[in-house]
Amino acid sequence: MELSLLLQYLVIALAALVSAWVVLKKQFPGAARKLRGGVALWLLKPQRGARLQALGRKIAPPANVGGGACGGCDSCGPTTPKQH
Repeated sequence: MELSLLLQYLVIALAALVSAWVVLKKQFPGAARKLRGGVALWLLKPQRGARLQALGRKIAPPANVGGGACGGCDSCGPTTPKQH
């Protein structure tokens, strides 16, 4: 296999993975959060190297403080007007 053909396959595979991740985040935010959390926990194990642990901290989902009605992204529902 030629190097240029292999490079094309790698670029297409990367584009497909990014596209699948965007669809997952838009359509299934809870599943995407669980997936990020699982991968982050796997990377944060003590026997992992420092770089992998740093990557795990970076990709870990933020803490869910609000806990809206659906437990999702908290971007839906009514908002209260700001008091000036």
